[in-house]
Amino acid sequence: MTVKELTKLKPDSLIARAYHFAERAHSGQKRKTGEPYFVHALATSEILHEWRLDESTVAAGLLHDTVEDTATSIEDIRKQFGEEIAFIVDGVTKLGKIKYRGTEAKVENLRKMILALSRDLRVIFVKLADRLHNMRTLHALPPVKQKRIALETDEIYAPLAYRLGMQNLSGELHDLAFPYLYPQEDKWLKANVSEEYDSRKQYLERITPALEAVLRESNLKPIAIDFRAKRYSSLYHKLLRHDMDVSKIYDLVALRIIVDTVSECYAVLGAVHKIWPPLPGRIKDYIAMPKPNSYRSIHTTVIGPEQKIIEVQIRTGQMHEENENGIAAHWLYEQERGARGGVKKLSAQKLTEEIRWVQQLKNWQEKYLRADIDPQEFLAAMKIDFFRDRIFAITPHGEVIDMPSRATPVDFAYQIHSEIGNACVGAKVNGKFVPLDYKLHSSDMVEIITQKNKRPSENWLEFVQTSLARERIKNALRKKTGSLHLRPAFSKSEIKMVVKDRIGLL
Repeated sequence: MTVKELTKLKPDSLIARAYHFAERAHSGQKRKTGEPYFVHALATSEILHEWRLDESTVAAGLLHDTVEDTATSIEDIRKQFGEEIAFIVDGVTKLGKIKYRGTEAKVENLRKMILALSRDLRVIFVKLADRLHNMRTLHALPPVKQKRIALETDEIYAPLAYRLGMQNLSGELHDLAFPYLYPQEDKWLKANVSEEYDSRKQYLERITPALEAVLRESNLKPIAIDFRAKRYSSLYHKLLRHDMDVSKIYDLVALRIIVDTVSECYAVLGAVHKIWPPLPGRIKDYIAMPKPNSYRSIHTTVIGPEQKIIEVQIRTGQMHEENENGIAAHWLYEQERGARGGVKKLSAQKLTEEIRWVQQLKNWQEKYLRADIDPQEFLAAMKIDFFRDRIFAITPHGEVIDMPSRATPVDFAYQIHSEIGNACVGAKVNGKFVPLDYKLHSSDMVEIITQKNKRPSENWLEFVQTSLARERIKNALRKKTGSLHLRPAFSKSEIKMVVKDRIGLL
């Protein structure tokens, strides 16, 4: 059932209220495609609904652009729909202000900033759904914007989806970006590989009855047997490693077998090897040892009929759901378990802060994959709290600067360049002047005001938070003369006094 159908079926539901609110808010607005703007909001919510996320997330998908693109304020959303949805919409609005300019050294900072600003993975789900629909309609934008958005998608959002275990989404985002980033390579692939795709799929369809027969003999009843074609973007990068020889790509089209249990996965592996011998060293057991993003499956490369090489992937239905949609799918799985009753409630444990964030996310997933947990407890555990000791401020050019919490504009200035820090005389945060000891927050846009021949003040050492700033300030102060010398009348000197304020002092 679609979001539109749900709205008609339950006109008083949260999703229906969000649907009509967003439709009114975007009334009269058009996208570059010429369609009403509300089409994008609805498409975003439909994607979230396909991922089977909760109704608050689907409602936030409908509302995600109202604050940025209409006269609606975040307070309006809060009054109409409550704090939870307002928080998600506000998070997506903040993420919309971040622009990636292709600075490779800062790409990891930007990924971390997206997670830090989100604080709730549902913010990222809405942002990813929004980006997916935007990429599907990217053809309507001017070429310069197409290239920038495709690059941002390929280097930021697709890898982020992959790290969240959302394999299918990650692959689609890479594929959608590929023709804009590599137009000539895309044409070559379509001209040289499409026929090979078709012939390999037809071959797998011919040999499937023999596979089904041997599974029946072993009393194995798969949920499904289907075919997974390798995506163009990943195929191209793999071809580069194999001299552009498509015959060396064994998983161009893979045979996928889905069963009920883990024990059946291994039984199917034995049955497959019974009729088709495996290539030595080509069995990969990602069930016993999952990938860092929690992908689980067994892969084996075998020699099939006519001496053709085939990759076979074996997994359970739950693994398949989670491999396709990652954490979103796991959230649904636990929600369904909770609905069936008998679920033991567990309190959410905080993640270890010493480990890198990728490892933290992996540990977090593994913990909840093993545990029986109430859906509400699981939802609470989705709150991202492992960046609470970092802030991510932004330069006027959109570059992300990663600093410790309580960092100041002076710390920010020295992170950019020591000369910027030394010459700093003032700062604007989000367009407003602030004191140099102002405590910055994540997503603050910071502009440093400099003055030629300016040198740092000793009192800066009392409030800076980074060791880099502290070291650079001390170095600059050491270069100053230790005492004030009398100079000719035409020379200029600056005397600075740092004292406690009192009435009448000046």
